[in-house]
Amino acid sequence: MFMKYILPLIAALGAAFAVFTVLGQNQVRPPAAPVAAPASSPYDSQVPGAGLVEPSTEFISLGTNVPGVVTNIYVKTGDRVKQNDPLFMIDDRSLKSELAMREAAVAASQSSVAKLAAMPRPEELPPAEARLHEAESQVADLNTQLAMWEKADNRAVSADELSRRRFSVLTAQTRVAQARADLDLLKAGAWKPDLDIAKANLASAQADATRTRTEIDRLTVRAPVDAEILKVNIRLGEYALSGGNNGAAGGTGSPDSPLMIIGGTDILHIRVDIDENDAWRVKSGASGFAYIRGNSKLRVPIRFVRFEPYVIPKKSLTGASGERVDTRVLQVICAFTRADLAAPVFVGQQMDVFLNAPPLGDAKFGADPDEAAKDLKNTKN
Repeated sequence: MFMKYILPLIAALGAAFAVFTVLGQNQVRPPAAPVAAPASSPYDSQVPGAGLVEPSTEFISLGTNVPGVVTNIYVKTGDRVKQNDPLFMIDDRSLKSELAMREAAVAASQSSVAKLAAMPRPEELPPAEARLHEAESQVADLNTQLAMWEKADNRAVSADELSRRRFSVLTAQTRVAQARADLDLLKAGAWKPDLDIAKANLASAQADATRTRTEIDRLTVRAPVDAEILKVNIRLGEYALSGGNNGAAGGTGSPDSPLMIIGGTDILHIRVDIDENDAWRVKSGASGFAYIRGNSKLRVPIRFVRFEPYVIPKKSLTGASGERVDTRVLQVICAFTRADLAAPVFVGQQMDVFLNAPPLGDAKFGADPDEAAKDLKNTKN
């Protein structure tokens, strides 16, 4: 009897709870207020665009021409460097050993050139002069003896002995000529072709040493400009591949991941995407303002730098691999000084940009089509 009444009561309570739940979920909820008010244009007529902050030098991706193990990293992310400051270095022990050999060859070549240039040695002259004096003395002695033999009675001196005496004098005179020639040759110093060959060998050795020093210097990657270190993708002990990509296990190994990225950030650029439908309204030299996203009160004046004349497909930052675009954009490069903005701004940050532009009705060919055709006809005339 009790169950006869309790079961319908439970069913009725369940139905009431279901109705209450459905009605509660169907209530209209007020929209949430935005975290920050969106930026508004300071101009009556403007062209809006989404801007991406980048270095004034654009992104400089650095790598190494010579593969090898990284032995030194001199900077870290956020550091500021001057042109030619060292950034990181590849192992140079093998080339330093080769340089030692090259420098030894240079020293040997220098000694050879110095030896030839210093000829004759001072201590070599006295012996040569002594040999000449000895030969001259022998000639004098033989001439004296020959004169005595020639004055002697013909019956006491045979013709053969007199001939031998005369030939002895001629032989001694030849020795004098040879000794004098040797002395003159010694005094003349090194033969010019020999000295030229030695100098050529020295120049070749010096060139080899210079080439090795250059190869060693190439192992130290230096900053090409004054810049800020934006990204470091290499670590000590990793093997750096030539071409700039880090293929080590701890590295990225991707063509889009250079060993280091730097850029000049004292003056920043904003790459503004302007819809192709508004591209014709942006004039060279147009002024504008850029707003930091999240705080519309933080803005900075920007100045026109240049157009990127190639209109490209618009890129949305969704990261989807199958992403498709249905519009194209003109990229306008503007610049501002980092110190002009009260809040910090970082490379890669998005900003809302408004460029001053003439009203649609005042812009060339922006009014009535008939008026535009009339203007075109007048221009041709």
